[in-house]
Amino acid sequence: MGGNQSREDIDLSDSDAEVEEEEEEQYDDAEEEQEREKTPEPSSSKSKTPSSLDEVDAKLKALKLKYPATQNPNLKNAVKLYLHVGGNTPKAKWIVSDKLTYYAFIKTSEVDGDDTDEDEGSDGGGNESWVLRVGSKIRSRVCTELQLKMFGDQRRVDFVSRGVWALKFFNDEDYRFFVTRFQDCLFENVYGLRATDENKVKVYGKDFIGWAKPEAADDSIWEDADDGLWKTPSKSTPIRSNQELMEEFEEAANGGIQSLALGALDNSFLVNDSGIQVVKNFSHGIHGKGVTVKYDSGKYKDSSSLGHSTPKKALLMRAETNMLLMSPMKEGKPHSTGLHQLDIETGKIVTEWKFQKDGADLTMRDITNDTKGSQLDPSESTFLGLDDNRLCQWDMRDRRGIVQTLAGDGAPVLNWTQGHQFSRGTNFQCFATTGDGSIVVGSADGKIRLYSKSSMRMAKTAFPGLGSPITHVDVTYDGKWILGTTDTYLILICTLFTDKDGKTKTGFSGRMGNKIPAPRLLKLTPLDSHLAGADNKLHGGQFSWVTENGKQERHLVATVGKFSVIWDFQQVKNSAHECYRNQQGLKSCYCYKIVLKDDSIVDSRFMHDKFAANNSPEAPLVVATPQKVSSISIASRR
Repeated sequence: MGGNQSREDIDLSDSDAEVEEEEEEQYDDAEEEQEREKTPEPSSSKSKTPSSLDEVDAKLKALKLKYPATQNPNLKNAVKLYLHVGGNTPKAKWIVSDKLTYYAFIKTSEVDGDDTDEDEGSDGGGNESWVLRVGSKIRSRVCTELQLKMFGDQRRVDFVSRGVWALKFFNDEDYRFFVTRFQDCLFENVYGLRATDENKVKVYGKDFIGWAKPEAADDSIWEDADDGLWKTPSKSTPIRSNQELMEEFEEAANGGIQSLALGALDNSFLVNDSGIQVVKNFSHGIHGKGVTVKYDSGKYKDSSSLGHSTPKKALLMRAETNMLLMSPMKEGKPHSTGLHQLDIETGKIVTEWKFQKDGADLTMRDITNDTKGSQLDPSESTFLGLDDNRLCQWDMRDRRGIVQTLAGDGAPVLNWTQGHQFSRGTNFQCFATTGDGSIVVGSADGKIRLYSKSSMRMAKTAFPGLGSPITHVDVTYDGKWILGTTDTYLILICTLFTDKDGKTKTGFSGRMGNKIPAPRLLKLTPLDSHLAGADNKLHGGQFSWVTENGKQERHLVATVGKFSVIWDFQQVKNSAHECYRNQQGLKSCYCYKIVLKDDSIVDSRFMHDKFAANNSPEAPLVVATPQKVSSISIASRR
């Protein structure tokens, strides 16, 4: 296990630069090393021979290499290109790949093809997109997968393209021109429209102009949202300065873990291939009880109508004595025509439920509790369902007052109590609820909609998308903050606004008007994104877990590959945070801690706030891989 703060890739060991020929040989060796690279253990934040790219430059100049006399070469879009090698090992370093090269943005239908060097594109063909070309070594479509990170004070950008690269510009004007051009090309690639002010209003809406022009957005609401204990301090105190991650214990699971169902009472549950493994909740994490509830229904494994694969979704209900299990009908697709109700105390599947409305079978892609704490209610009989174009509430109570069991020919039907079936085009993907039952829904087009607890027909607020599908969404207990997960970043949105009467409300209760603050993005550094693997996507971004008014979530966590990534919520909200300096566009936070496991992580979640130990600012983090489950404590250093 490795706990580590965000590993800023600006302080890494440098090569002892030799003459030009040796640099070329070293670059060839670096390419071979890059091909062999595997995901390494997180390193210490201190390197034996730390140096920045500026120090690389200084060493090269000291060796009197053949630099242009003016350092402002007569080459259009001139840059210096660096390559990062060594991953996150003690031997990690930046090397000079090209002392003088150029970049160009090219509009083409073939990313890997040959074309001119003009920083322009043709107007023909609808399948063309902008591509970033750097000399003869880099050619990549302009997209969020490049994970571009800006260092305005160093006139530098880092990014990922079959490796981790850095471009260093020769003056501030060249740097700013590149960043602006990159963002304009990204906008056009995402939306198919040129990045004009008119088109940005068309995409985001006039109420969300702060999303299109973050520099013009009002950030004061971020500070106003903090009160009392959580008020932003005058001086930033990063999580890494006074806290550390400690693994309490790790234990093997009984089979391939598919999901976590954390409880706020005595037990939590691991859903695996063979059944539900019961674990005990402690202040230092979860620990196995040696008890596994098998899928013992006599029908579960043979039921074709409700799916018979391992459940992908488990929902605790009725004071955590019951669990709803939803299995997909087809592998790779989340949709299901029904679910199974498990009595945890007896280990029996007591009911198979079908989703129906007006006699017609329906599918659901996700289910969740009515409110953020309703799983603790012993009388809970309703829950929410979501499909591509449906949002509804289901009731397990039979209209006739008869208890429904498995002793019939057909599965009992859930009662559709309220909801709405939208015409088309919503493409709902995920949802979550607040403490009072308000609902946030994420969509494939990146939009995030807010619904009040009283109406599922019309969204009170609809935040525009940034182009990437929302794969998971969470919301704080008080409804003030929303966290959306995409493949390459997390988006944090503040829902607070002041109405015409001067009252502070959330976007769940009314239209937010035109003073909507710009969101903030939580990203991995290009190095960590590269180490996580090109095929590994961020998933399951969540706040820590509270179920009481007046309590504040303290951290955010997401999973990517073998990494569990933790951000300090207070730090992300702080507008004076060092990450936000010298940035252009939406503010992006790169300060986090990483938990590294030996296998791909299935899920990472914080236990309920009540399990926070006296010396810890947070309840333990539970990290599950297919074969193991770990409990991680965030402890304050003495």
